[in-house]
Amino acid sequence: MQQQRKRLTLAIGITLSAVFLALAFRGLRLEQFWSSLAAVYLPGLLAATAVYCVAVVVIALRWQFLLRALKHVPLSALTQLVFIGYMGNNVYPLRAGEALRILLLRRNHGLPLLRSTTIVAIERLFDGCVMLSFVLFSLLLIDIDSDEIETIVSISAPLFALALLIALSLATRPSMLRRVVALALVLLPQRIGEVVARSSEELLAGLEGLRRPSHLVGAVTCSYLTWGIEAGAYYIVMRSFDLQFSYAVALLLVGAVNLAGLIPASPGQVGVYEFVVISILVALGIAVPLATACAVVVHITIWLPTTVTGFFLLLKQGLGWADLSRANTIKSAEFAQSEAS
Repeated sequence: MQQQRKRLTLAIGITLSAVFLALAFRGLRLEQFWSSLAAVYLPGLLAATAVYCVAVVVIALRWQFLLRALKHVPLSALTQLVFIGYMGNNVYPLRAGEALRILLLRRNHGLPLLRSTTIVAIERLFDGCVMLSFVLFSLLLIDIDSDEIETIVSISAPLFALALLIALSLATRPSMLRRVVALALVLLPQRIGEVVARSSEELLAGLEGLRRPSHLVGAVTCSYLTWGIEAGAYYIVMRSFDLQFSYAVALLLVGAVNLAGLIPASPGQVGVYEFVVISILVALGIAVPLATACAVVVHITIWLPTTVTGFFLLLKQGLGWADLSRANTIKSAEFAQSEAS
C-alpha cells in the first residue's frame, strides 16, 4: 500500500511538472532563448552561488536555535545535514531529503525522531510565513498585475496562518493537547492509547524551542536573514542578465516560488519554479526569452551547488543513493519501532 501511494504521488508530481513546464515554455523561440542565455555575466553567477551557500549556513543556524532546547549540535554538523537534505529534495520525490536529515540527526546525535520531525515542520511553517511577508511587502513597492501571485497568496495565506496559530497555541499552552489526549485515552485501547500519549509528549518536546524567547527570536531572525540572503542571490542573477530591478523584485520571486512549493511537483520544483518566475518577470515587462533564460539560470544556481555538495557529504556519511531512495520508508519503519518500544 505504501509503495502504491509513493508511486501515485510521484506520478502526480511528474505530471504536474510536465504541465507547468509546457505552460512555462509555450511559444518560446529557442534562438532568442539561447541568445539571452549567452549574454549572461558569468562571474555574477559565481557570486550568486557563493551567496546562496551562505544562506544555507544561516538555515543551519536557525535549526540549531530550535534544537537548543533539546541538545546542542555543532553548527558545522547541522550545515552538512542541511546540504544533504537539500540535495535529497532536489533529486528525489516526496521530500526524501527531509527524512534523511532527520534520520542522520538521530544516528549522529541521538535526537528522537518525532521531536526532530516536529522541529522540521516548524521550520517549514516559519518559511511559509516569511515567504508570505516577502510577497506582501514587495507588492507594496512594485506595480505588478499577476493572477499567479494572487492565486498563490489566496491559497497559502490561510493555511500558514492556521498552522502558525495551532503551533503557537500548543507551544504556549501544552495543557490543551494533554487534555485532548486524556479524553481520547478513555476511548482508545490501552496499547494505542500508550502510543498516542507518548507521541503527544514527544510532539510537545519538539515545540520547546518556541517556548524560550531567546531561541524563538534567534530562529525567526535567522528565517528572515537566510531568505533575505537567498533573495540577494536572485538579485545578483538578475543583474547578471542586466535586468535593472530592485531588491524588492528578488524578494517577490523568492516568496512566490517557495509558496508555490506547496504544489506536489517532482524533485527540485522542476516546472513549477520556471512557470512562477517567468510569469512574474513577464508581468514586469520582460520579454519571454529573457525571462525564461533568467528563470532557468536562477534555478540552476540554487540547485547545483547544494546538490553536488550534498551528495559529496552523503558519501562522507557512509551512505549512498540507495539510502536516499529509501529514506522515507526507513523513517516510517523507525517511527513504528520507536512507538512500539
